Amino acid sequence: MDFDLNESQSLLQDSIRKTLTAKYGFENRKAYMASETGWSREMWAQYAELGLLGLPFAEEDGGFGGGPEETMLVAEQMGRHITLEPWFSTVVLGGGFLRHGADASLRQQMVEGVASGETLLAFAQVERQSRYDLFDVQTTAKKDGSGFVISGRKGMVLHGDTADHFFVTARV
Repeated sequence: MDFDLNESQSLLQDSIRKTLTAKYGFENRKAYMASETGWSREMWAQYAELGLLGLPFAEEDGGFGGGPEETMLVAEQMGRHITLEPWFSTVVLGGGFLRHGADASLRQQMVEGVASGETLLAFAQVERQSRYDLFDVQTTAKKDGSGFVISGRKGMVLHGDTADHFFVTARV
C-alpha cells in the first residue's frame, strides 16, 4: 500500500496549512469566537473559495470529486488549528447524508449551496433521555400531505444555531 500523498493532495494540504497558519492564530481565534456566530464568516467564504466546502461531493452534483483522503487532509488541518467554523457539521455530517441518502435532484440543489458557502447544515440526533443510546429515539415524523410533521426534542445540535437545514432522526 502506498501512503504517500499524490501531487494534488500535497497541494491541498499545503494550501490549507498556509491559509490557517496565516489567519487562525490564537488572537484571531479569540476574535472569531467572540463574534455573533462564534466563528468567522470571512474564513467560511475563504474555505468556499479554496474548494474545501465542495471537496467531497461528486462533480456531477456540483462538487470537486474528492474522496476520504482529501477530507481527512482538511480535517487534520482544521483540527490542528482548532477551527470554529461549521465544516464538520455541514460538509462531513450533512454532506455524508446528502451523498448517501438524497436523490440526485436534491443533491444537486443542496451541494451547490454547500460548496458556495451559502448553505449550512446540521444533524439533530441526540435526545436528552437517550443517554448516548442512539436507538432511543422518541422524536416522531408523521406523514402530512407530501411531507412530514416532526414532533419531539433534540439536545445539542452541533452548529444548529446557524444552520439553514437540519437532518433529523425520527421514528415514522
